[in-house]
Amino acid sequence: MAEKNYYDILGVKKNASDADIKKKYRKLVRQYHPDVSDDPDADNKIAEINNAYETIRDKDKRAEYDAMLDNPFVGQSGGFGGQSASGGQGGYRWEDIKDQFGDGEAYGDSGFRFDDIFSAFGRGARGSTNGQASGQSQRGGFDQFGGGFGSQDSKGQDQHAEITVDLASVYDGDDYSIKLNVPVRQPNGSVEYDNKTLKIKIPKGITDGKQIRLAGQGAAGNGSGKNGDLFLKVKIRHADNIRIDGADVYQTVNIAPWEAALGEKINVNTPAGTLAVTIPKNSKSGNNLRLKGKGIPAKQAGDLYLTLNIVNPDISTEAATQAYEQLKQAFADTNISR
Repeated sequence: MAEKNYYDILGVKKNASDADIKKKYRKLVRQYHPDVSDDPDADNKIAEINNAYETIRDKDKRAEYDAMLDNPFVGQSGGFGGQSASGGQGGYRWEDIKDQFGDGEAYGDSGFRFDDIFSAFGRGARGSTNGQASGQSQRGGFDQFGGGFGSQDSKGQDQHAEITVDLASVYDGDDYSIKLNVPVRQPNGSVEYDNKTLKIKIPKGITDGKQIRLAGQGAAGNGSGKNGDLFLKVKIRHADNIRIDGADVYQTVNIAPWEAALGEKINVNTPAGTLAVTIPKNSKSGNNLRLKGKGIPAKQAGDLYLTLNIVNPDISTEAATQAYEQLKQAFADTNISR
C-alpha cells in the first residue's frame, strides 16, 4: 500500500487553498478527537492530522515539503522535520525505525522502548483515571538518540485525565486538589517525571463528561516550546437513587401509601437543597414530579424530576394487621388489572 503524504492525510489536493486546508483540518479534528471519537486509533490519527497540518499551513514549510515530494530522494539522510511515523515520501519510516531499535525491546542503557521512540512521532500516552495524568513529550524519546527532530522547538503534547467530583460541587462550585505525575523537561534536555498537586476550581453547573482545561499543565515542550495542556474530564459522583441526564437530574423518592392516595405535602432532601413538595392525590409508583430549573445549574439550567416510589410499611404488630384488614374491606370492590 502506498504511503500517504500530508495532503493525503488531510484529504486535500496539493494545490488546495489555505482556506480549504483549514476547513478540512477542523472537520477532521472534530471527527477524530479522542474525547468524541469511538475510533480505537483516534489518538494516532489526531496526532497524524496535527503533524500534517502544522507543516502545510506554514508557507515556507509547505514550499519545502512540496519540493521534497517533487524529488523524493531529497532529505533521505536526515528526514523531513515533522514527517510522522506513518511514513511519507522522504524522511524516516516506521519500518526503518522498527528495524533499528526493535519492537518493544529496551535500547542500550537508555531504557527506552520502541513505544517511547514512537511517541516522538506524535503518539503520546493518555492520562489515567482518578485524577492521575501521565504522558510523554511529543518528541521526548527521540531526543535521547540525538536525532534531528530533537533540535526543533515544539509544544508539548496535551494530556487527558478524569476527575470525579460530588454532585453538590456541581450545584455550588467547589475547589479540588489533584495529584499528577507529569513529565518535566530538565535543563539538559532530558525528561523526568515529577509528582505535583494542583488546586482547581470546579465550575458551577458543569455537566457530566465535560472537560476542564488547565493551560500549560500537560507534557513539557521541546526546546523553547510551550508545555501542552491538561484536560480533565469530569465524572459526577452521586447517590444510588439519583440518575443524571445532561443537566437534568432524576431522583427516586420513597413515599407512604397514604401520601400517594390522599396527596400530602412532604419535605425532600435534593441536590438543590431541602424542598417542600406536594404529592398529587392518587399518585402511583413511577410518576415523576417535575421541578423546573432545579437540575444542574448549567448555562441552561436543567430540571429536577422526583420519581415516586410507594413503600408499604412492615406488618409487625396485631394492630397493623387489623388496619390492613380494614383497608381490604374498605376497598373490596376495587378491580386491579394483573
